[in-house]
Amino acid sequence: MRIGSSLVLIAVGAILKFAVTATISGINVSTVGVVLMLVGIAGLVISLFMASTARRTEVVRSTSRVDYVEQPGEDDPRP
Repeated sequence: MRIGSSLVLIAVGAILKFAVTATISGINVSTVGVVLMLVGIAGLVISLFMASTARRTEVVRSTSRVDYVEQPGEDDPRP
């Protein structure tokens, strides 16, 4: 669940809780609204937590370059 869908659930839940006065046999519309708001809030908190802890990567490029090569000395056995 992402941030947008969490906000939609919160909005729909608030509409059902505070604006709808219709009654349905066997279903309490106000309770359904509260449940949707709670699920939306939980999804929003989880989405924000996951977004803040997302791993960020850096690309580091290094080259192996020799700037100075020492010449063999007189007492060096290498030719």
